[in-house]
Amino acid sequence: MPATPDQLIRDEIRALAAYHVPDSRSMIKLDAMENPYRLPAEVEAEIAAAAAAAPLNRYPDPQARALKRRLRQTMCVPEGMDLLLGNGSDELIQMLALALARPGAVLLGVEPSFVMFRMIAGFTGMRYVAVALGAGFALDVAVLEAALRTYRPALTFLAYPNNPTGNLFDAHVMERIIAASPGLVVVDEAYHAFAGRSFLPRLAAYPNLLVMRTLSKLGLAGLRLGVLIGRPQWLSEVDKVRLPYNVNVLSQRVAEAVLGHGELLAGQAEAIRNERTRLFGRLGALGGVEVFPSDANFVLFRVPEADSVFAGLKARGVLVKNLNGSHPLLADCLRVTVGTPEEDDAFLDALVASLPRSA
Repeated sequence: MPATPDQLIRDEIRALAAYHVPDSRSMIKLDAMENPYRLPAEVEAEIAAAAAAAPLNRYPDPQARALKRRLRQTMCVPEGMDLLLGNGSDELIQMLALALARPGAVLLGVEPSFVMFRMIAGFTGMRYVAVALGAGFALDVAVLEAALRTYRPALTFLAYPNNPTGNLFDAHVMERIIAASPGLVVVDEAYHAFAGRSFLPRLAAYPNLLVMRTLSKLGLAGLRLGVLIGRPQWLSEVDKVRLPYNVNVLSQRVAEAVLGHGELLAGQAEAIRNERTRLFGRLGALGGVEVFPSDANFVLFRVPEADSVFAGLKARGVLVKNLNGSHPLLADCLRVTVGTPEEDDAFLDALVASLPRSA
């Protein structure tokens, strides 16, 4: 008799739930930290021309050399550092875990943070160890340093700013963790455009440090392009587990074209930061709502009866992220992406209508 999935699929995989992406059709979509702004028509025309000229009958440049040159310039990559590209940051996280997954190797993360750190550890057979954040979603340096001594992690991830909390960790505390780490430390800067702070200038000071970026939050989520930056000695080893031609020719050509419009992307990021300030203020003025400071393109907030409020928002055509039940520190928390002013006004109206009467 043929084997069943229960007999062949790894137990740790069977225990997982697949990453769920909710249906957002006909909704105001404020759940996935996307840039709400389309590109201008003239830039879209440039993209169309670049796509039309792409040789789809040929494999893409496996090293994406032209795109890397553009990224190096755009991101001000320090001299002596290399770049490795992935099909989104998720693939880069998976490549790192695959390369470091010796038997018994530990991947260390803080929680609450990006769920893919935990999930990919499970995919690749690494042992995952989570350290809870402290008051105000800050790094608990004493607990973290103890975990480094106890578990000797091969790989540690720190998101800067953190998702889903939105805050920037204390840079001096992060430096202590990097210096004390026996393994590789990756600083995930997915939301760098909205925070304006980076560990890129510190790469030369720490031989075990890598920085990860993505173009998704800049308005190119549909391209799926992640960037890992660091010493060639690390990246050349991680590159060995990269699947050939992992960044397709359209992603390469389109990203290169759009990155040539740095002022446009910076202007959109500034508009999102300004709207974040307005949204934060409006949320904070609502009775019964606790709002947390954010350096990202989303805002975390706590409401009474979060599940009911989430359902009310959805019924009114607004989709946010329900984090209630995902971690004790996120009890009754929802996360909303900063949208256009019109989208955010619709969200706020729907939120007021969805809050419990006593709130």
